[in-house]
Amino acid sequence: MAHEPQQLPAVHEAWLPREHSLYRPRHGGRQLAALISAVVFFTTPALLWVFGARPAEIENRHLTGFPSMGEGWAFFTGLPAWGTDQLVFRDAAIEAADWISRTFFGETPPRDQGGTTGTGPLPGGPPPAQTPAADDQPTTSGPVDQAGYRQVIEGGQGWLYFGYDAEAKCAPVHMLSETVDRMNRLRALIEGSGRKFVWVVAPDKSTMVPQYLPASYPGKDCHHAAEAPTWQQLDAAGAVDLRPGLTAEAQRVGHPVYPSNDTHWADEGSLVMTRAVAEAVQPGITATWQSRQVGRYTVAADLPPLLGKKADKTNTLYDLRPDGLVDRTGQTIADIDTPSYRLAAPMSSTVNQKTLFYGDSFTKASSRYLAAGFANLTMLAYFTPKTSQDQAIGMFVNSDVVVVETVERNVSSGQLPFLTDGFLTALQAQLEQHPVR
Repeated sequence: MAHEPQQLPAVHEAWLPREHSLYRPRHGGRQLAALISAVVFFTTPALLWVFGARPAEIENRHLTGFPSMGEGWAFFTGLPAWGTDQLVFRDAAIEAADWISRTFFGETPPRDQGGTTGTGPLPGGPPPAQTPAADDQPTTSGPVDQAGYRQVIEGGQGWLYFGYDAEAKCAPVHMLSETVDRMNRLRALIEGSGRKFVWVVAPDKSTMVPQYLPASYPGKDCHHAAEAPTWQQLDAAGAVDLRPGLTAEAQRVGHPVYPSNDTHWADEGSLVMTRAVAEAVQPGITATWQSRQVGRYTVAADLPPLLGKKADKTNTLYDLRPDGLVDRTGQTIADIDTPSYRLAAPMSSTVNQKTLFYGDSFTKASSRYLAAGFANLTMLAYFTPKTSQDQAIGMFVNSDVVVVETVERNVSSGQLPFLTDGFLTALQAQLEQHPVR
């Protein structure tokens, strides 16, 4: 005789007798505690806002915005990130967690781990207070990536290094040989149109000041092994090699030209690049150039915020007198997401051709001195959502000299958006229509 299938009870399973086979406890007390915690977590930011408290950006990125109701279920998954960013005491909590981890466990907290894979820039990088994960660096993908690369590598004597220096060489998006081939294609297009082309590579801090790197860190072996072959290929491709000039300048001033807590070079590095590129465009042009110290300035360093901390760096400020007499430096530019123009009266000791500096945050950090050495200058970032491809190509077409500046880590990773087939093909079409005669 067949048995009738068991019917579900007409009441909630939590209301059944405990002896019933379908009885399931509701755990009401735990659920209530969780509900109260959730309400407190999500309403606290709103209440603090009413009373004038405001959260701060402490990680070199904009605070997460309130999710849109039109995003469907993503509205609910986006709430935790918004709530976390809106906690005004978050920086203090991070500092407390850092102290506890270092004091009782002898290690850095896991929040300084994470790969930087991605394609879009975070709102930085980087200056006036440069941010390494900003206008020239890919976005972070989360607190920890599968390979365990660090956002910040903590070295000896308090030195900090940007972790992407290692990750870029160990896990490139494109092989270096492919990147170099595409850069050679770009060079051929520009020079074929009658324009001058210069490629300059800003060395990573870990390349120029390796003595403070720790004995062990994620990616150390492949990072170290790839450095010499990387520069061999860059030299063979005709890139302006700044390493000898930076080394000589460090010997002259008696200290590294990269701050201990920042991934960008100090003003001495900016002067080295300005001179080197001007010489590449017009050999002998810097023979009369003179610089001297004119003061010091202090701004926020870019690496401590990636550890949830705040710290400053102090750099030496210089003038630049191309004719040996008149200082031609300007203000450091805060934003090159859109074309930034600098025009000055031409001099026999300045590069007077229309020059485009197409670069990243190292171009921005050097803008004060570039404006002194180049009389007709346009600066534009290649990592920017504010300038379209057509607009960027227009800057190439409107120039007689094109200088492409790329930081070493972006070359190593192959994360250079202007080397795509689409960009190069569109650029070729415009250059062929507008050659320099």
